Amino acid sequence: MESFSLILAIVVITALAFDFTNGFHDTANAMATTISTGALKPKVAVAMSAALNLVGAFLSVEVANTISKGLVDETGIRPEVIFAALVGAILWNLLTWLVGLPSSSSHALMGGLIGATIASAGMDAVHGGVLVTKVMIPAVAAPVVAGVAALAATRLSYTVGGKSDGRAAEKGHRVGQIASAGLVSLAHGTNDAQKTMGIITLALIAGGAIAPGSNPPTWVILSAGLAIALGTYIGGWRIIRTMGSGLTDLQPQQGFAAQTSSAAAILASSHLGFSLSTTHVVSGSVMGAGLGRKGGVVRWSTAGRMAVAWVLTLPAAALVGAGAEAVTGLGDWGTALVAVFLIGSSAAIWKISRRQVVDHTNVAGTGDGSEEPAGVVTQAIAAVAPPPAAPAAVIPAQAVAETVADVPAAAPAVPLAGPPAVALLAEELAATIPAPASAPRIDIDLGTTPPTAPATAAVPPAATV
Repeated sequence: MESFSLILAIVVITALAFDFTNGFHDTANAMATTISTGALKPKVAVAMSAALNLVGAFLSVEVANTISKGLVDETGIRPEVIFAALVGAILWNLLTWLVGLPSSSSHALMGGLIGATIASAGMDAVHGGVLVTKVMIPAVAAPVVAGVAALAATRLSYTVGGKSDGRAAEKGHRVGQIASAGLVSLAHGTNDAQKTMGIITLALIAGGAIAPGSNPPTWVILSAGLAIALGTYIGGWRIIRTMGSGLTDLQPQQGFAAQTSSAAAILASSHLGFSLSTTHVVSGSVMGAGLGRKGGVVRWSTAGRMAVAWVLTLPAAALVGAGAEAVTGLGDWGTALVAVFLIGSSAAIWKISRRQVVDHTNVAGTGDGSEEPAGVVTQAIAAVAPPPAAPAAVIPAQAVAETVADVPAAAPAVPLAGPPAVALLAEELAATIPAPASAPRIDIDLGTTPPTAPATAAVPPAATV
């Protein structure tokens, strides 16, 4: 075994940084529904999820082997290629976290790896069959399967629960939801932590530190598990808000159904070695659960934005990875330049996120504009609707008094002792000087303050005009 080079150490550190972003980016997958239904408090939920992510990292290495042995050709891949791939994945994770979109960290990693590999060794270095069967097909099928399962489970849950005591059934579903959330966290560690294990193992093979075809060493499994657990504990609150209440409003029965369906799909895919997106699975389950309840709705505008992010994830990360690989190919100074770009971009995204902080205290929404915007139909109706009718004109009593001062002396004398006198004066004016037929209706504000006589008249309160 050869000793670690500087670039290999940089790659390992960057991979663990990606694993950290994967953790807080995907916390919502396990705990968003649990938090939104009130089954667990936010900080308790993320702590539980972090611990189970760490445990899940030790359960399997099948997904790690898909990344390190199957997706790209190990021969001819330099550590710089892995570094460039991680740059693309990290930046996409941070950008989608900033806007609160639950995109796939897995596809960001694989997109970065594919783009950097193509830029370095050409198209032949990517195994297209593995990409299609173990990445693309599961990406399309998983949310559909999980959504249908969650829809059926939700309807079954309401059917069975409708015959039992309401409070007892709700309490039971909350307990079940906590258990299923733990299962999703365990499955997330089994699937997502392995992707970082696979990328580190691939870097070790590329750097000559371990033999080709090796499984992830124990220290790689441990470090990847700890990194994703720490990121999970930090909590990706922005994405938790979107997943928990931005897609649909969930009740405990729906949360239990969604998480149970998600856990089953993720664990099955991990066993088969599919590099599945847990984000896609959980999002599909949440939408299915939303449609499964009678009267439930799905906010399709949010779902549409998520779908756009899903489609863009792999090619966007691939483009950034390819660009980063082109710069690192210029030598050590090129690698240093990419590292500075990554650090600077990450710091800028974090600073922008501080303008509107989302954490465990306001993750459920605070009326700060994070709620679902008006739909296209609502906006169109508002654009063509006629403006509301203007309110009737109101003339204050003071203006009436000033008008009285200008009335010719031939007008009837009316005492100006207070509001009743003003009312009588208005009636006399209406009889003497009728308004034109087209004039608008006039309301007179009969205030409680007696009108003040003009200074030139100097009439005492008891006098008459």
